[in-house]
Amino acid sequence: MSNKDIKMTAPPEGYTGEGFFATKLSDIVGLARANSMWPLPFATSCCGIEFMATMAATYDIARFGSERMSFSPRQADVLLVMGTIAKKMAPILRQVYEQMSEPRWVIAVGACASTGGVFDTYSVLQGIDKVIPVDVYVPGCPPRPEQILDGILQLQEIVKKESVYRRGSEEYQKLLNSYNIK
Repeated sequence: MSNKDIKMTAPPEGYTGEGFFATKLSDIVGLARANSMWPLPFATSCCGIEFMATMAATYDIARFGSERMSFSPRQADVLLVMGTIAKKMAPILRQVYEQMSEPRWVIAVGACASTGGVFDTYSVLQGIDKVIPVDVYVPGCPPRPEQILDGILQLQEIVKKESVYRRGSEEYQKLLNSYNIK
């Protein structure tokens, strides 16, 4: 076979010229982060009961690498806010978020955490995104355990695709500044 017979072909699918042939380091880090998330439940009302059902054997959140609940913000990387958040509780929620180490993500579970729900009053925070940045919203009042699992799966997809350096980027700092988070 001569050099004339060898045709130049495109590189294999998935090869971008950086990293190893099989994958990139950032993909491995994303996969490891996505499948070993440690949630911190911040439950204030009925959505917390649905989350307890998600932890039970019927739905088994452990299948998705999130079985290790952490009740210390310093050991958690996913904040699950479930239920009605009063405006007096907002600084506490913010403090819990700030105590979590980077990288950290937030899931707003239920209508109350997402938008204030049916409680359109002066004392209820109309969505936790007024205080902390939210990555995934889980709708429902209260959401079924399947919906909570779907929210965790959506967050896993975000984490898998997230750059290792995203949290330190200018784009992320602008987002934090828009929430007045330093």
